[in-house]
Amino acid sequence: MTTLDGLARAVMERCDTLACYSEDTDCLTRRFASLPMRQVNQVVADWMSAAGMTVTHDCVGNLIGRYEGEKGAARTMVFGSHLDTVRAAGKYDGILGVLVPLACIEHLHEQGRRLPFAIELIGFADEEGLRYHTAYLGSRAVTGTFDPAVLQFTDDTGISMSEALRLFGGQPDPVLLQTPRWQRDELLGYCEVHIEQGPVLEAQNLPVGVVSAISGQRRYMVNFLGEAGHAGTVPMPMRHDALCAVAEYILSVEDFARETTGLVATIGKLQVHPGASNVIPGQVLVSLDARHQEDAVLEQACTALYDKAIRISQDRGVAVDWQLIQEDSTIFCAPWLSTLLAQSIEDEQLAAYSLASGAGHDAVALSTLTDISMLFVRCKGGISHHADESIRLDDVEVAIRVINRFLDHLCSMGR
Repeated sequence: MTTLDGLARAVMERCDTLACYSEDTDCLTRRFASLPMRQVNQVVADWMSAAGMTVTHDCVGNLIGRYEGEKGAARTMVFGSHLDTVRAAGKYDGILGVLVPLACIEHLHEQGRRLPFAIELIGFADEEGLRYHTAYLGSRAVTGTFDPAVLQFTDDTGISMSEALRLFGGQPDPVLLQTPRWQRDELLGYCEVHIEQGPVLEAQNLPVGVVSAISGQRRYMVNFLGEAGHAGTVPMPMRHDALCAVAEYILSVEDFARETTGLVATIGKLQVHPGASNVIPGQVLVSLDARHQEDAVLEQACTALYDKAIRISQDRGVAVDWQLIQEDSTIFCAPWLSTLLAQSIEDEQLAAYSLASGAGHDAVALSTLTDISMLFVRCKGGISHHADESIRLDDVEVAIRVINRFLDHLCSMGR
């Protein structure tokens, strides 16, 4: 029988394996409904099958493995995270949350053990929102909260989400995408294992921690519309340079976020048109990501950031179009599940440290249908969304041990 240390090593090796499936040759990039996504789904599906799970794909491309419970088991405990990545990603963000529960299910399968509830493990098709700039596509589909309007969104090459999903083998059917996979009373809850993506656990010298809440988030696309012109002939006072307006706006966003306690705001994507060295930029499309743990503060901040965009555009003689792409309120983890996670950590003779998440997770979407919980795993330097993302083998083993104990505690509760 495989030892827990052996399972942890397998998890690390599998992370290495999945990192080989990328759209870019010089870094890890795996977008929604891409060929590397299809390949990863197949690899993980094979691992799930070998662990005694029934494997299916749903209409949005989620990979779902089901480990049946004891005869007569009426409810299901869900685990999961995402298999897509950001551009130039690390190899543990999301993926660890699929492979750690998979290792625990493998352990159950080797023991020939069934639980009083079924387990479903989901590799979500899209959490990062890299391709269509809106996140949680996979988890929103399984909870019935998918917005059909996003099917018309296009990627940077002009391919609509609907077309990409059809080519991927999915079904861009609004009825299917808005039909929840389960009813609320069929579920026991949801648990997501994830690297912390921050430095807190490392500073506390702890391998894992219990997430208390997930910060609210809003994403916008802001289009600054100026006037293109010849770089050599239009005098400086007569220009309506959209990129100069954006440059001023970027710094004003940074200043405002630094002055607002707890607020983080990021402009991470720019598209400059026409994009020629001898042409004044006439149009610039930028992304804006703003987050805060207090929804009222986030609302006020986004209003202020909108006002700044309007003022700067008016001062510089350009227009601005402001489009809300995604809006999520702060989500609190279920105390009863968090308590079981904390107890499972303490069973390993470790301190059960509680912390909030500034990053978004599929747990946000799952919270609309069931109680949620999250276990953070320490990552080196708090680095994430970067190729230098790194975790420790012994921390992975701790995470496996904690989830095993968590399952045992769920069994003893008789829910």
